[in-house]
Amino acid sequence: MNTTISLNFVKESIFKNFSLILAKKLELPSLVIIPTYNEKENIEKMIRKVFSLQELFHMLIVDDGSPDGTAKIVSNLMSEFPGKLFMEERKGKLGLGTAYIHGFKWALQKGYDYIFEMDADFSHNPDDLVRLLDACKNKGMDVAIGSRYTRGGKIANWPMSRVMMSYFASVYVRCVLWINISDTTAGFKCYKRKVLESLDLDNIRFVGYAFQIEMKYDAKKMGFKVGEVPITFTDRREGQSKMSTGIFKEAFWGVIEMRFKGK
Repeated sequence: MNTTISLNFVKESIFKNFSLILAKKLELPSLVIIPTYNEKENIEKMIRKVFSLQELFHMLIVDDGSPDGTAKIVSNLMSEFPGKLFMEERKGKLGLGTAYIHGFKWALQKGYDYIFEMDADFSHNPDDLVRLLDACKNKGMDVAIGSRYTRGGKIANWPMSRVMMSYFASVYVRCVLWINISDTTAGFKCYKRKVLESLDLDNIRFVGYAFQIEMKYDAKKMGFKVGEVPITFTDRREGQSKMSTGIFKEAFWGVIEMRFKGK
């Protein structure tokens, strides 16, 4: 009788361990989405850096018809990184927000459980991907924000005038929307799949910084745990910034629209 019980226990243990190993093997790596427009100076270096990390990530580049040949560079690299590097090409400069929405839908269709937003220009340090993933996998966050303004966060090589403008923009958003997020305009984030499945992605209306605010605001309103992980943000060294007066105005008025029009 004792022998029978022992054998059953051993069989159950083997089955459980095998199931865990199989589940681990079947689990897709996380997906890093990078929108691009004229990023030929940065994109190859960024792709190689992400694939050099100890944690396995897949990458999706969403290119908006870059006239500088960014998409051609990515296309040439896809044969070097088969099954890990993907690209979606769109016609024309359609905006950051719509590029991410396109990427989110692609990621959900393919079955990814953890989905990242990240810039191509190294203002977001790829090494921090692992820390954001850990925050969602092991520390209870549904959305992990790479934050410049939470305790421990920093900004490198920005003039003080730009730091102050960015910081007080986040203060303005917090005051209008009543959300307890230090870096409301941050664009370096990890989402759990369930967050993107729950949000009405077709109803996200903004495309620039306001898009980043809107995604956080909607996630908070739906009751998801949005947390911040301190990072050091470094201004781009190569290529041109995509910031414009129109993007700034959209963010300023978009926050008021979200708050008072029942977004």
